[in-house]
Amino acid sequence: MRNSVPWKNPRSSAIEIEQVVTEGSESRTLLLPLSEGEIHYLWHFMQGSIMAPDVRRRLRLAWGMCQRHAWGWLTMECSARESWLHGPAILYEDLMGRAQTISAKTRGPTALRHGLSSKGPCPMCDMGYGPQSSGYPNRHALKQGRSLVKLQSFAAETKAYWRQYVCGLCLGQEDQGTLCRPHLVDALSRGRIANVDVAAQRHLVEYLAEQLADYARSFRWEWHDTETTENKAALIAAIGWCSGWVGLPEVS
Repeated sequence: MRNSVPWKNPRSSAIEIEQVVTEGSESRTLLLPLSEGEIHYLWHFMQGSIMAPDVRRRLRLAWGMCQRHAWGWLTMECSARESWLHGPAILYEDLMGRAQTISAKTRGPTALRHGLSSKGPCPMCDMGYGPQSSGYPNRHALKQGRSLVKLQSFAAETKAYWRQYVCGLCLGQEDQGTLCRPHLVDALSRGRIANVDVAAQRHLVEYLAEQLADYARSFRWEWHDTETTENKAALIAAIGWCSGWVGLPEVS
């Protein structure tokens, strides 16, 4: 389903998505409104193409999607599924499990940077989907794709657990705290290892991987209703870590 109106996110090149890093408050407009083309694609993505082997391979190479499309996807999932977020839970369990393995096995900053770097572009950006993309979503999907109500509710419900993990650089703050993956890779690429608390970063990755494993398991019948608010918060934190925090309405 390649879009007829190519668009490339300037923060998501095929070579180094980590060059995304920040441009101040201007970049906070990345999320909405999603175009008709983006909503059209995401609707079909949610219905099953997320499980296609080539799609999953590209998502792994890119650590998910760019900020715009990652938060846009979560917006649609929250609206359409009433926050029954099985698809995102499964994907980010996989991505954070991979990050945990890389973090545990690598010791030097160069190896860590290489392991956590994107090896491909955001799949949606690569297909040309962006703010001006055309498409033919049904009215219901269009409404869901442009409503932040359910996403804001989900973010507010879980904020007490994910707020501490927001990347300070995404907010334009001097107090960096724990970094998102793109900013971490950027810091390591620039030799700013002194500015990175590697132990804290490893702990965050391990924590998110464990929480998401519990969350993904809760969608199995025998584990139904075992999820916690902390588990659900880990999904938001994982998306922010993988792609960056710009675009989540509850971040201020």
